[in-house]
Amino acid sequence: MSSPCDPEHAPVGDVGGALMMIDSRLKSIHAGKTEADPAEREMIDQYTASLGPGGARDVLDGACTLIYMFMSWLRRAHEDHDKDVIEYVVPNLVATMRMMTKSVKPEAIPTMAGLVIAAGTGLSPNLWRYQYGDWTKEEMTPLEVTAFLLADQINRITEDPNFATRLITDALSSAEAR
Repeated sequence: MSSPCDPEHAPVGDVGGALMMIDSRLKSIHAGKTEADPAEREMIDQYTASLGPGGARDVLDGACTLIYMFMSWLRRAHEDHDKDVIEYVVPNLVATMRMMTKSVKPEAIPTMAGLVIAAGTGLSPNLWRYQYGDWTKEEMTPLEVTAFLLADQINRITEDPNFATRLITDALSSAEAR
């Protein structure tokens, strides 16, 4: 039975723009920087400002597409070991977000967990979220954190600091080749 939250009904968005932001954050964190480099932050802020409302929505949809793609990969990886992706990913994600009190407010955590669960069960995270109204400004940073944490988890599992980024760029390249 088809669901209105099936990924086939979801906008893909600007996956490249969302990936650029996540990859930039991954690289800065793994370089030992706890704060974003001011020049890097300025570049991302300029990019975001240049998007306009439609472009910002596209990046938001792109971040949800990343979450869906990351969870799809994680689901397959966990199934290969007869494990449930929800059981292994969500508690870690929630616990990590709870420690990030400056970036993630407690009231955003259930929504981000819901996005990850939706994606982990094969639903579109952005269509799942739209059932409950428009995105709020307070959810933007937690959304970026969610995509970052999933990418970081993939990189840790594969022991390759660039695997998650390469996973997406390879998927984008193969989609363009079709």
